[in-house]
Amino acid sequence: MTKLLVGLLFGGCSGEHEVSIRSAKAIATALSQGKNTTKYELIPIYIQKDGRWQTSDFSQQVLKSGESPSLQLTDENNNDLNTPPTQETSSNLWQIPLKAAKVDVWFPVLHGPNGEDGTIQGLLKLMQVPFVGSGVLGSAIGMDKIAMKTAFEHTGLSQVKYQAVTRSQIWSNPCVFPKLCDDIEAAIGYPCFIKPANLGSSVGIAKARSRLELETALDNAASYDRRIIVETGVEARELECAVLGNDLPKASIVGEITYESDFYDYETKYAEGKADLLIPARVSKAIATRIQEMATQAFLAVDAAGLARVDFFYVEKTGEILINEINTMPGFTSTSMYPMLWKASGIPFDELIDTLIQLALERYSK
Repeated sequence: MTKLLVGLLFGGCSGEHEVSIRSAKAIATALSQGKNTTKYELIPIYIQKDGRWQTSDFSQQVLKSGESPSLQLTDENNNDLNTPPTQETSSNLWQIPLKAAKVDVWFPVLHGPNGEDGTIQGLLKLMQVPFVGSGVLGSAIGMDKIAMKTAFEHTGLSQVKYQAVTRSQIWSNPCVFPKLCDDIEAAIGYPCFIKPANLGSSVGIAKARSRLELETALDNAASYDRRIIVETGVEARELECAVLGNDLPKASIVGEITYESDFYDYETKYAEGKADLLIPARVSKAIATRIQEMATQAFLAVDAAGLARVDFFYVEKTGEILINEINTMPGFTSTSMYPMLWKASGIPFDELIDTLIQLALERYSK
């Protein structure tokens, strides 16, 4: 039996570079276990923060360590891989390694901009090779919180009140910005959450309870993205559901995230012991079923494929279920909810990775 060559793309040009490395390490381990060893051969390709693609021993070193490379590491031409490219070294920039031509199916485990937003998906589509996850449209909508919420709204999915804001409004003259804050206070109120529209892993997100905190949070979010979203804060339980499939997706059991911090920020999300994942969530069967239905609705609404994790707010006092967001390339680290939800639903990690690759091949064949 000929093994399929799986191109594992990881790293990338985003603030979630380190999370991507950790996700890739877990996926690489799964591909070396059980039946996967007879079906797949791994070709790891590490994308540096400056965009240079690296293969062979260097990528293996990064996978093994699970961390960004140290300053001492160099490529085969003895170029320092952690310094900006010079005119002499920039010939490597954006150059796809020759090994990429051998890849049968890609697994782009890239989180955030330049990886989860449709950009890398467009490149892989041009290569005419199957890849795991959503295509250009699904990835782009799933990455941009404003476009995502617009899609949810047209599908009839309930969500918190929100307002879209641009960087130009925030970094405007002294007359415009106060009026913008007045409008937000009137429409959204406090507490509210301010988020860059195109970042994941809670990067750049802040909670505002006052005018001063709102102004500071808006200015900070504008430094990350030109599109910002402001959402009403609600007292709710945070529930999550994993989705697997293509045109006929299925939903996992429902999980819950609990934490002591003020909100689910970057440190809480990825630091050991900062958050607890309760699987299954302690909710009624009716609530769980409704969340599963809404998760697959959201998946289809953005034209997702392969996989996604859908996050919800459950307001216990009123019984409301509000959709928060969809992640079309959720984390695959040891503390990530997506693989844990499927494990609890009867699909172990190595089988999950195999299923995702098969779904990529199925979608490409159609």
